[in-house]
Amino acid sequence: MVLVVILAVVVGLFVAIEIGLRSLFGFGNPLIYISDAEIGYLLAPNQRTRRFGNRIEINQYSMRGAPIQKIPTPSTLRVLLLGDSIANGGWWTDQANTISSLMMHSLTSIIDPSYQEVEVLNVSANSWGPRNELAYLEKFSNFNAQAVVLLINTDDLFATAPTSLPVGRDRNYPDTKPALALVEILRRYILKQKPIAEMKAVNDEAGDRVGFNLEAIGKIQVLTRQSNSKFLLIMTPLLREIGELGSRDYENQARQRLRDFTQAQQITYIDLLPIFNSTINPQSLYHDHIHLNLQGNQLVSKVIERSLLEMLADVSQNNSVVNN
Repeated sequence: MVLVVILAVVVGLFVAIEIGLRSLFGFGNPLIYISDAEIGYLLAPNQRTRRFGNRIEINQYSMRGAPIQKIPTPSTLRVLLLGDSIANGGWWTDQANTISSLMMHSLTSIIDPSYQEVEVLNVSANSWGPRNELAYLEKFSNFNAQAVVLLINTDDLFATAPTSLPVGRDRNYPDTKPALALVEILRRYILKQKPIAEMKAVNDEAGDRVGFNLEAIGKIQVLTRQSNSKFLLIMTPLLREIGELGSRDYENQARQRLRDFTQAQQITYIDLLPIFNSTINPQSLYHDHIHLNLQGNQLVSKVIERSLLEMLADVSQNNSVVNN
């Protein structure tokens, strides 16, 4: 009898912990990934979860956001935001607080009244670089967006070639749901991550890596122009780059190459480092050393909005001249 009571208590405690981990923190229902030969990996389409209270939705095209129609209505202003985990927002950002959602909400209230709807599509995934983002556009197109915004950070200038190696092998890129929330806790926080031997070759990629990524950015611009869309490039700094020490020498060299490249290619480019440096407390913009919190997302979204409004206003003026 005593053993039965003990067993019942143990089972009851196990069930209570499992339910608590699922309902309070979202463990047991992580976002899962799929491999892609060209893109490397994507968030699996049609997912919904809640992590640490933050809502996350992935639509049918692996974007962070609600389902969309592939072709927008003529009265819709559609902006495509391309990026990595900064654009995506990750588990620490609620759906409503992502840069794309903030932009969509704000633009709806200030955009030309001829647009009845505003959509900001969020095409992003953790650790993507310009070559992943280019491959996505080549595969899916820009969904008839009037403007494409590429949001990168300093590290993206050194991003490696797309690879699907982490999918299903790295704890941060699961390809299946765990049987239990406790299993996810075990895999994510307790068991040691087994190294992926093949990743060494990826990380040791030879050649001019900065040049490869600049080339990818140039190709994104070409695709954007071919679809008669406007192209905007934004770069956020690492937290350690802000202040007196600034960027490291190799980062400064890559930054200069990016500036020269954007000028030569006539790409509208905004480096957010001076803007972040002018903030009274830059640390208040960051979730960690690279990712932004809500305050940081709000600042970035405002900068993007101002630039987009200027670019789209130029289009409207040019169209008026042509029509007259």
